[in-house]
Amino acid sequence: MAADSKIEWCDHTFNPWIGCTKVSIAASGGGGCDHCYAEMSTPVRVLRGKGEETWGAGAQRVRTSAANWTLPKRWNAQAESFRAQHGRRQRVFCASLADWLDNAVDIEWLVDLLALVRLTPDIDWLMLSKRIGIWRSRLEAAAAALRDRLERASETAVALLRWIERWLAGDAPVNVWIGATVVNQAEADRDVPKLLAVAAVRRFLSMEPLLGPVDLHLPWFSEPGTQYKPLLHWVIAGGESGAKARPMHPDWARSLREQCASAGVPFLFKQWGEWIEPDINGMPVRLTAREGDPEFFDAAAKVDGFLCVDGRFEEHVDDLKDDVRYLGMERIGKKAAGRLLDGREWNEVPHGAA
Repeated sequence: MAADSKIEWCDHTFNPWIGCTKVSIAASGGGGCDHCYAEMSTPVRVLRGKGEETWGAGAQRVRTSAANWTLPKRWNAQAESFRAQHGRRQRVFCASLADWLDNAVDIEWLVDLLALVRLTPDIDWLMLSKRIGIWRSRLEAAAAALRDRLERASETAVALLRWIERWLAGDAPVNVWIGATVVNQAEADRDVPKLLAVAAVRRFLSMEPLLGPVDLHLPWFSEPGTQYKPLLHWVIAGGESGAKARPMHPDWARSLREQCASAGVPFLFKQWGEWIEPDINGMPVRLTAREGDPEFFDAAAKVDGFLCVDGRFEEHVDDLKDDVRYLGMERIGKKAAGRLLDGREWNEVPHGAA
């Protein structure tokens, strides 16, 4: 779950449990969770068919099988052969069908996950969360749970407690990358500073689905008083897929790419999603609605929707506002849209982690 991931930025996914509650919703200024792929994934639908609802407030999370929990140890044992073949360490995305910082999860499950991470030092754990602001409180709770049984704890449990305590004190595990999901400027302003407060050897952003333009302010990239000591080490961006997918303006992705290039931060473009900027007669359809303009209506008839750079989207030409600049968008499906940005793939990863 899964031994060989199709996600472009990792080699494996590992789900310690399944289920979540949406926290990035349009009503609160987000929207990244609104059309969550995991909520409709096959494992979730199978559980739902058995009467086990894992999604939403009050829903019970489901721990994955003991056999699944052995996979990271197997990958860790294969670390030398993987490096010999690929020239780098394996990257494991933790909790693609959940959130490892979900505070609805039994703290003992988090203790078990942290124990597994500590015992697999030869693989890199990519710990991505939409709840980055509770990182410290969740680790403190895990440490407290271990202290409660300290008198009867095994040597391994004591070692885990010391490992968590060192992390909380700023000594980050060398095999853990910490990531936050942000989809627009409001979430970036709120959560990037929280991410930068986490002790980590690598910090990254997953900006998928990208739902608006985002300015990653230069101070977020560099430690104050230094020229090139990055606090943010990686940016992943991509559009939304699925039946209700919203389009991503190509200028949003281009802006992130240029910001990263200027700051020396690796940039990975994951996908366009369902929508793409069409090339009609050798040009994109960038237009302003003007009543009675035959050229406008001729171009508008060739696209499936109209997107402003500020994120406003209209499907029907009659809904367009005069003197507002629109980009015509075509819905062609995730596979056909691909992941080329300006004619090439962007697969950059942090230095030393290739």
